[in-house]
Amino acid sequence: MLSIRTIGNEVQTQDNEFYQIFLLRDPMEMTVDFTNYKTAPYSLLCLSPYQHLSWLKGPLTTGWQLLFHGDFYCIEYHKKEVACNGLLFNNIYLQPHVNLGKETYLEIEQLVRKMEKELKVGLEFSDAVVKAYLQLILALSSQVKKHQINLHEIPQQEDIGEGRIFQQLLEANFMREKSVNFYAQHFNLSIDAFSKKIKKQLGKAPSIFIQDRIILESKKLLHLTYQSIKEIAVQLNFDDEHYFSRYFKKNVGISPSEFRSKVGISIAAK
Repeated sequence: MLSIRTIGNEVQTQDNEFYQIFLLRDPMEMTVDFTNYKTAPYSLLCLSPYQHLSWLKGPLTTGWQLLFHGDFYCIEYHKKEVACNGLLFNNIYLQPHVNLGKETYLEIEQLVRKMEKELKVGLEFSDAVVKAYLQLILALSSQVKKHQINLHEIPQQEDIGEGRIFQQLLEANFMREKSVNFYAQHFNLSIDAFSKKIKKQLGKAPSIFIQDRIILESKKLLHLTYQSIKEIAVQLNFDDEHYFSRYFKKNVGISPSEFRSKVGISIAAK
């Protein structure tokens, strides 16, 4: 399932079960999962199901919104993007938006117009054509974002900084270690000093990164596996499934069972 909307000054808070892509011609300010972001002109914003989005301000005069279920588009691409920290979706260490530049923005805008036309026609192979356009949009956007990341990467491996080391530690330990103190001890820092250092380097406190990584993994397991909620709670080292359910609902807004029923289990998991 995919739908396309034009958007203007009426945009409001978004929070639903679909993947969302916003094509934003004008600069915007928004909050995604309670972190503030600013986009440049000609940007693309990508959101996963039940990410919290609030528009703050910006002279939004024109743009597009694509909403689609995760199983709608290319399964291999979707499986890769959901299963780990992808370039566009679900990356807790990167901004959720990418500055496309005017040329790529207009190219993608033309693809969206073609998608909209194909959806209205509704011929036998229209779904396949729309999926191909969507995959091309994701590929073009990923290419731009990857190039921008490469321009800002630190070449000296021995000087990667506490932020990069923290990311590596978190990826290796988040299922077992949920306290900031565990990671602070690795650097021989107090929790306060460590939190200030990570927030300065990465833009968010380590407690938020830990929370986001656990929620990301929870969503992946709920969406891409047939494990029971109890099994997922055990895998993520929660004391019991009730504690896990409360934790998930507090941070996502709905229970794990509701998330699974609305987002669905991808056929890629079979």
